[in-house]
Amino acid sequence: MPVDKSSPSRRTVLKRLAALGVGAALTPFRAGAVAQSMRRRTIPTTSEALPVIGMGSWQTFDVGADTERRAARLAVLEAFFQHGGGLIDSSPMYGSSEAVIGFCLRELGRRRPDLWERVFSATKVWTPGQAAGVEQMARSEALWGVARFDLLQIHNLVDWEAHLETLLQWKAEGRVRYIGITTSHGRRHGLLASVMAEQPIDFVQLTYNVLDREAEQRLLPLAQERGLAVIVNRPFRRGGLFNTVAGKAVPDWAAEFDADNWAQFFLKFIVSHPAVTCAIPATSRVDHMNQNMGAGYGRLPDRELRQRMVAEVLGR
Repeated sequence: MPVDKSSPSRRTVLKRLAALGVGAALTPFRAGAVAQSMRRRTIPTTSEALPVIGMGSWQTFDVGADTERRAARLAVLEAFFQHGGGLIDSSPMYGSSEAVIGFCLRELGRRRPDLWERVFSATKVWTPGQAAGVEQMARSEALWGVARFDLLQIHNLVDWEAHLETLLQWKAEGRVRYIGITTSHGRRHGLLASVMAEQPIDFVQLTYNVLDREAEQRLLPLAQERGLAVIVNRPFRRGGLFNTVAGKAVPDWAAEFDADNWAQFFLKFIVSHPAVTCAIPATSRVDHMNQNMGAGYGRLPDRELRQRMVAEVLGR
């Protein structure tokens, strides 16, 4: 793998982490929670289990070679693993995010060689043309520093037929473990449903949250019927859900499903749907990561509570 000459030295990074007070930031989100195991869901095609809260990287890890910002992202990733995280999702579309993730994984891996056993690496191919896709995926492998990805996904259905041919071949050869397809912003659900129904994929990634619930009508039931794992993107509507409840306290009845804050309220709504395997909120802050990861612990809302959650956010 090529050496990233723009990366700060390990000593510099460790100094930056000390200055950020990373150790102090990794506090439990609920009494005794760290001693528990995060809730997991199985990947239907293999029954391998994944933690229900993963990590997205759109915008948040696109920090280039900036030393301080890389150190801050390293702290975020350390908090993610401290609280039981596994799946990390990225894309070549996300600027320098893949390079920054690779840097962070190498730094953490030097101190925790066992870390690689916990990483579930997921990225995407996002370019027209089969040959260009092969080149892009090879570059992503180098940026992350992985011998093979756990999951490769076709980003927003771009040239999906050409890339699916490659991914099926790579999977047969053992070059990738799982393959999937994605969409976001609630777009192209008709085509996505056709691919889900007809193609031999393992994962689908889509938008779903307490306000964007179109996926409940067709896509989530289809995923259950077809035995597909589901990754949920845009769980906070790029932060818009927090604006919806600005100035409001989390309702007292959220204690019935162990939600201490709005982040956990929103994420527990998502992962309480039986078709959902993993939600991937993105953040650049350790305190927000701690809150997000808390959604993987404790009780989940039942059907009645889920309806009440929707009404609460809608202000009814």
